[in-house]
Amino acid sequence: MSIILLDGSLMVDITYEELDSDFADNIQVSIHEDCPDDERLFRAEETNIFLTPDQACELARRLSLAAQCSIQN
Repeated sequence: MSIILLDGSLMVDITYEELDSDFADNIQVSIHEDCPDDERLFRAEETNIFLTPDQACELARRLSLAAQCSIQN
């Protein structure tokens, strides 16, 4: 299931890549942009970033912290 952002033009999927289980960076973050080229955040229509479990946990922790700060204000 995608996380839909920016009025539906940016979709983010986060998955564990079992086929890459032998690699340290087996958490895949896929970013798909459905917009004209001049509006893209990334150069390609789809960008994939691979994270280690520790990096994924740190990303989740920082997102959660930012969201908590936003809610408290």
